[in-house]
Amino acid sequence: MPSYCPGTESEIAGKAEACAGCPNQNICASAKPAEPDPDVDLIREKLQNIKNIILILSGKGGVGKSTFTSMLAQSLAEDSAKNIGVMDIDLCGPSMPRIFGVEREQVHLSGSGWSPVFVEENLCVMSIGFLLGSPEEAVIWRGPKKNGLIKQFLKDVDWGDLDYLLVDTPPGTSDEHLSVVKYLQSTHLKGAVIVTTPQEASLLDVRKEISFCNKVELPVIGVVENMNVFVCPKCKVSTEIFPPTTGGGQRMSEEMNVPFLGKIPLNSQIGQGCDQGQLFVKEDNFVAKDHLKTITESILQRINTT
Repeated sequence: MPSYCPGTESEIAGKAEACAGCPNQNICASAKPAEPDPDVDLIREKLQNIKNIILILSGKGGVGKSTFTSMLAQSLAEDSAKNIGVMDIDLCGPSMPRIFGVEREQVHLSGSGWSPVFVEENLCVMSIGFLLGSPEEAVIWRGPKKNGLIKQFLKDVDWGDLDYLLVDTPPGTSDEHLSVVKYLQSTHLKGAVIVTTPQEASLLDVRKEISFCNKVELPVIGVVENMNVFVCPKCKVSTEIFPPTTGGGQRMSEEMNVPFLGKIPLNSQIGQGCDQGQLFVKEDNFVAKDHLKTITESILQRINTT
């Protein structure tokens, strides 16, 4: 399997060094180059009033990427003067409707396009979860259909004027990632925040995610280490549930020469809040409030200097 595919639309498709050994090399080399996608210009015009677009990535599933996306959105939305949007393109595992407590809401179609579901006055979300018959319904789609829906979310949703649009992606480096980077190339895409947990099994995949970002020229805003430690609510003793055998996310960030944004502890309050669809970040007793505030400020500082 090639370490990096230039894509069928590339002029070097089937001819690049990475294509050696690929079973589709001859097909790609002989195929007529595809015409530029006209929808890229439509997407640029549609999203011109969105000031900052941030992708949330993870190399591995189960590290809390969607949970972090929701917490970051809530943290940004604490400023009532800012408008925040969340686009859920984890098409096979859409969790945003449940996390934000809007599972039973429906997407409405107007003359200006699909209307996202509003969680609060300044926080809205769009997900395939709103388009399914039930939360248990599986999305069994091939790449082209997935890419088509992502394109619809970008050009057919009436996002309005947003200060920040967070894009929650599936784990890994698949069709969805390539498509969203391509479609957003002419927009105010600021870069990617990558979420990991401390153990090496997660860090190994995050290194691949950083490599992906470098190859598609997507700036890495920074790395967040989730589930860092567990603090017992009774005895207050800290325990490393996932011991960082190789130094954790901070050491990995130094080795990969990317910013390290901070750590978020493992806590039942976060899990219960997401399961119950509660906006817990603004609560005074939110255990990770200071950690999340520091990470949010670091992200804003970095995107404002790009």
